[in-house]
Amino acid sequence: MRALTCANGSRNQIYGFRVTAKRSVPANGGSVGYRHRMTNRLRLAAGFSCALGACSVPTDATEPRQNEATTASHAADAPAAGVRARDLGIRFDGTPGEHNAITDVAGVLVGHATVIDGEGRHAARTGVTAIRVDTGTRVFAAVHTHNGDGEMTGTHYIREFGRLISPILMTNTISIGDVSSAAIKWSLQRDGVDTINLPVVGETWDGSLNDIYGFHVTAEHVFAALDGAKSGPVAEGNVGGGTGMTCHGFKGGIGTSSRRIRVGAQEHTVGILVQANYGHRDELRLDGVPVGRIITDLQPEYRRPDDGDGSILIVIATDVPMTPTQLERVARRATMGLARVGSYASTYSGDIFLAFSTGHGDEPREGGKIPTRYLHTQFIDAVFLATVRATEEAIVNALVAARTMTGVNGNRVYGLPHERVKTLMRRD
Repeated sequence: MRALTCANGSRNQIYGFRVTAKRSVPANGGSVGYRHRMTNRLRLAAGFSCALGACSVPTDATEPRQNEATTASHAADAPAAGVRARDLGIRFDGTPGEHNAITDVAGVLVGHATVIDGEGRHAARTGVTAIRVDTGTRVFAAVHTHNGDGEMTGTHYIREFGRLISPILMTNTISIGDVSSAAIKWSLQRDGVDTINLPVVGETWDGSLNDIYGFHVTAEHVFAALDGAKSGPVAEGNVGGGTGMTCHGFKGGIGTSSRRIRVGAQEHTVGILVQANYGHRDELRLDGVPVGRIITDLQPEYRRPDDGDGSILIVIATDVPMTPTQLERVARRATMGLARVGSYASTYSGDIFLAFSTGHGDEPREGGKIPTRYLHTQFIDAVFLATVRATEEAIVNALVAARTMTGVNGNRVYGLPHERVKTLMRRD
């Protein structure tokens, strides 16, 4: 059994078990193949509950010990666990929620299952992240595709009916089918009926660090992420679907943020969660500082060239009552937060954004009619601005939380050097 240590000193146990497996070598001497039961070490970094502060993941829960250390010349730059963007002096506009996370929107739960095992050709550096909406009803939703070299299943239904009927899952490109099937199985086991027939599963490519064709994400991992989804602080960086991701030439992964806003006389929340795996180094900007052009070392070490285009998934949650049309407008605004960090939506980037509102349900009442209230258009700018601001911070939080990782074929991607970023942020 593994444990996570929180900033307030509390410890939360998480699942830890091994999925037994065997590797098969073809008789013809070809490439190594795998039977269905792959050897993986599962460490679940679930959405966990702490009374105060952010949770930190122990070193051995995010990266095998033999892969942790950077080279001697870069050892002092190794990111510290539990640190977020604001801790480095990076400034952001707006007021965050209690946890500065998507879970600040009531009813939104997050869980991760992280798969880290092995070295060399068959190094597994991957996982799955789950977002559940625990409101007791289906919610209005919308999708925006900023650049289409990617996939998110279940989006045709959302575009047709304007509602979200399943959890949202994030994983690697090759595992999208397995994760989708597992989500349906989870629903059948939990509810006894087919409540999820069209799961929402998004992907980004982690093949630079992960043995992506090893199919390391299994149904057990999906069940663990869904069952472990909780409110409160959210683990970031090298966890869940973000485990093997790269962002602007540094280690990327999962990041989250939120904003409190006032709409008329009422207070509301907008929350963001990203799986960041995009961008070129020289375009990276933090609070307007061209960090990627200043920190030109610590480049990824790949055995084969990588174009760095990548992809990003962005999920926007809010408790503001909104229609699907309004939510589609909100989803489009995430592009501006993404641009603030340095994306220009390169041609091979898959940038897919989903927005949903917990502000009301869509269950029929009174003879099949649904009494619906929604935000007046004159107040929507507050939601737009909160989305832009929280998207920017969520991406930067992913960069800050992620740690140096060595993966498949010895490829290595360095974490953002915290002390050097702190120095760059000191502007009088």
